[in-house]
Amino acid sequence: MALPFSPGVGGPRMDRREFIRWMSLAAAGAAAGCAVNPVTGESQLMLVSERDEIQIDKTNSPHQFSADYGVTQDRDLDAYIHRTGHDMGVLTHRPDMPYNLHCVNAPYVNAYAFPGGTIACTRGILLELESEAELAALLGHELGHVNSRHTAQQMSRNMLISAAAGGLSSVASVGDSLLGDLVSGLTGIGAGALLAKYSRDNEREADALAVEYMRRAGYSPDGMLGLMEMLNKESGRGSNAFQLLFATHPMGKERYARARQLVETRYQADRGRPVYRERYMDHTARLRTIRDAVVSMQEGDKALSKKDPRGAEGHYRRALEVAPRDYTALVKMAECQVARKRYADARSYAEKAQQVYPGEARAYNVSGVSRLMERDFDGAHEEFAAYEKRLPGNPNTVFLLGFSLEGMGRKKDAAQAYYSYLKQVSSGDPAQYAYQRLVEWGYIKSRKQ
Repeated sequence: MALPFSPGVGGPRMDRREFIRWMSLAAAGAAAGCAVNPVTGESQLMLVSERDEIQIDKTNSPHQFSADYGVTQDRDLDAYIHRTGHDMGVLTHRPDMPYNLHCVNAPYVNAYAFPGGTIACTRGILLELESEAELAALLGHELGHVNSRHTAQQMSRNMLISAAAGGLSSVASVGDSLLGDLVSGLTGIGAGALLAKYSRDNEREADALAVEYMRRAGYSPDGMLGLMEMLNKESGRGSNAFQLLFATHPMGKERYARARQLVETRYQADRGRPVYRERYMDHTARLRTIRDAVVSMQEGDKALSKKDPRGAEGHYRRALEVAPRDYTALVKMAECQVARKRYADARSYAEKAQQVYPGEARAYNVSGVSRLMERDFDGAHEEFAAYEKRLPGNPNTVFLLGFSLEGMGRKKDAAQAYYSYLKQVSSGDPAQYAYQRLVEWGYIKSRKQ
């Protein structure tokens, strides 16, 4: 990295603090070395290795999937999503990445990728698509983000900013230890924090790569036009179900026009290829039978966002009338009952959800919270322990286990849980509470002493 001055040859002078800042950046860059972008072939500064990307992915993607109510129990649909995406993945610029694609149960409209190749699309967005070619465009776009290493680029920039802010002491943290802190700090406090909010340049690059990957896989690029037309139409409506999608994947008329121009020029000759509409409809047939339930859940979520749990309850109830054993609808109704302080009802819905999808963790958390609110600390501890068994590594669960143990009078065990939590999370109200308890109980000294 070039410095903005030349020592001893009459260049601009720099004070010691600024010199240390630039040396920190230079050392961080030197520690990482230059990486070749697999798409462009250009050299770029990269502080996150491919192995790091895969490990971050494995650590965090299960928590995001659970936040989205788990992978769909429609095994045919999930296998279809994986097969469609994986067949494209082996034709990309990074064919050896461990691509792992799923449909998740969330009703909102979105698709996202973790840096190591894990990709998910929601039930909500699958209901908006009309052909396998459109699905290929959607998955190809996410494959584009993975291949261009967009998330790793953002993480590298953030690491450099941290190094500059922290001075020379930050340089020693670059590498495995800094990555470890990043992973442990994000696990469970919202794996969604690792889901990049892409720039418009990132989006354009991913769109272009999607069309190229579709061509390699034999799809008509008209699938991209269909996807773009749907997104362009919805971007002007302000739909609540699409909010997260457009927050992380900026959409605008310019992006739509650029994609159309690309298809109508460079890929015009490929437009006669198949879109496989019937095949898509066959594989999504069961999902489409509960479209009304998914739409009702979207409306319920909208009501909850407006702090109207009573209105949300009506929408979730309609969803359960259409799909009485839908895991997501049951958990959402349970969460709604917690918001309405109807804790026994919340437990009832959560227990039904556990029976429907016993391996998924989120329903156990809802049930545990409802028991905590009624000061049933033993029952709450049992539920949080069941959550931890199914989805370990969430520091929030560790805190809730500690809180339950404290309520049970097991102070020593609670202190151990709080200490474990503070090793992973150092800010926020729960961290402050855990710290104060450890000080009060004499396990640590106050920072003020």
